[in-house]
Amino acid sequence: REQQVQFLPVDFQDENMSRIGCISSLLLSATTEAFVSQNRSSSSRHDSAGKIRPGFSSVGRVSTLFAISEEQARQQFEQDTTNGAAAKALYNNGELTMTLPRHSYEEDVNAVLEMSESFLREIHSLSASEAAEALMPACHKDAPQACTSEQVFANSYVDLGRVDTVGFDYDYTLVTYTDELLEMIYDMSKERLVEKNSYPKEILDELKFDKNFSIRGLAVDRETGWICQLSYTHKVAVAWEGREKVSRELLMKQYTGKRALTPRERKKRLKPLNDLFSMAECCLMADVIQFFKDHNIPFHARSVVNDILSAIGSTHISGNFHRIVADNPSIYFEPKPYLASVLQTLKQSGKKLIFVSNSPFWYVDAGMKYVVGENWRDDWDVVITSAGKPLFYTDEQRPFREVSVNTERIKFKKIDKLQRGDVYTEGCLKELVRCTDWDIVKGQESSKDISAGLAETSLASPNVLYIGDSLFADLVDAKREFGWTTAAVTPEVGWELEKARQVEYLAAHRTIDLLLHTIRQIQYKLGNKARSAEDNILLDQLESMVSKWRDRQQNLLGNPFGSIFRARHQPSLFAHSIKRYCDLYMRSIADLRHYSPQHRFYPEDSRLLSHEMRTSDFECWDFDN
Repeated sequence: REQQVQFLPVDFQDENMSRIGCISSLLLSATTEAFVSQNRSSSSRHDSAGKIRPGFSSVGRVSTLFAISEEQARQQFEQDTTNGAAAKALYNNGELTMTLPRHSYEEDVNAVLEMSESFLREIHSLSASEAAEALMPACHKDAPQACTSEQVFANSYVDLGRVDTVGFDYDYTLVTYTDELLEMIYDMSKERLVEKNSYPKEILDELKFDKNFSIRGLAVDRETGWICQLSYTHKVAVAWEGREKVSRELLMKQYTGKRALTPRERKKRLKPLNDLFSMAECCLMADVIQFFKDHNIPFHARSVVNDILSAIGSTHISGNFHRIVADNPSIYFEPKPYLASVLQTLKQSGKKLIFVSNSPFWYVDAGMKYVVGENWRDDWDVVITSAGKPLFYTDEQRPFREVSVNTERIKFKKIDKLQRGDVYTEGCLKELVRCTDWDIVKGQESSKDISAGLAETSLASPNVLYIGDSLFADLVDAKREFGWTTAAVTPEVGWELEKARQVEYLAAHRTIDLLLHTIRQIQYKLGNKARSAEDNILLDQLESMVSKWRDRQQNLLGNPFGSIFRARHQPSLFAHSIKRYCDLYMRSIADLRHYSPQHRFYPEDSRLLSHEMRTSDFECWDFDN
């Protein structure tokens, strides 16, 4: 154990950790899949004469370590796992995929490699259930609520006790939708392409919405039609043309050798796809381009992108899908069993509640009645629909207009005061301040003097918390222009955390940890001398193994782009924007039920998003750049 501690820091204070469990926090489980054998070509193991190269085990099987036959090793391994199929997946042509390369003459380096290899193999003696327990971060065992997907994560210090006004968006915030909504938007937009733009009628039958293709935080390149994911440095980390991944070589050629565009080029070429509604247009763009490629139909990428953006926009503006959703709430809305109690708790604590949505009243009325009840407006101090965010924040002259809750008609009278129970449309933040006389700021009197500016009112201060799903429509201007405390509803954090707690994902992550630690130790052993060709080959091989395990980890998330918070293993631009513009983020409004209205949130390590710190210590190095 002293040798293990010297090589790999281990906490021996946990009485529940077993002999293997002591090192399992940095190792992999018994249910991981093969990656080395199937990707290492025979030429890397053999020289031109067909002999085993120095540094490679001639057998490389578990039987080598334990001096038993290959068949015995296979049988024993399958007995020690609860998933025989996963155990067999570790074999490729009879080899167990935990063999690390060797150096031909650096014995200190080989000692490190041998110890790492033994750690990898020893952990495979655990059953799947034991592996899951051993690999699970300590916080998940000791503090269930604090580490679950229902946690509210903090990027900065927030004291809810100082928040006196809470505003909410509607779509994908107060209400969320089933997959049927995106499928309907996809299909309606297809029909518009055929009817308005004369696209081939075959797309109506051949193209189907795929909920597992797109994620939020992507962008479409208008010049190429590529669907791109950007890192926090605005580098194009990965791109897809249709349903085919763009090669690294082509990315380098298209984006000036660094996979990056200048700010002017980004603004000109890239159309952000940031909200959950955009997943339909992202999928449709990829599918239409792939259809043209498969049928050898010449096309201009910019024209296709413009046509699809126009079709999607017209589908939203028409209101057709809104009517269908409003008439069939049980099909398109997800249940919200905790929403009413969350709103009531906030209200009972003395906070003002503001409803600000870009959707029309008749539409939000149908949804709120379904998820809260007929009298849903009773909890709200102000209800604003068709607000036109982000223009709502920046316009200074747009007046409010009242909406009749009975006829849905817009009235013509001038609005000087916003009345509880009434519904308003349009308007702007400056008018909201003028038309409310809330004396909320502690120690100050209410002021209606607009010339004094918004700074004298609580509606332009951190005392206001606004919660929404769309970064740039709901949150950026609220934070940047008025200093509001902002919270993003990010449902992806929930299922990504659940996926990250699965054995395969944990195993892949711990394997990466161990391999990176091994690389560091090897370089320490090699010292500061010039690297030989064999030194570099060895490091390249280990880096390649890390990259393949990272690919494996990304694929486990079930879509071509991986995590919305990671772009080829660096923080994504989406994650960077959440970090920059959102004080809090959460899976759902319902998660607030776990916290007091006076709860104080403290941020995690500022280097990463909070939920990532809970589950992992990701390395951000990109070996492919």
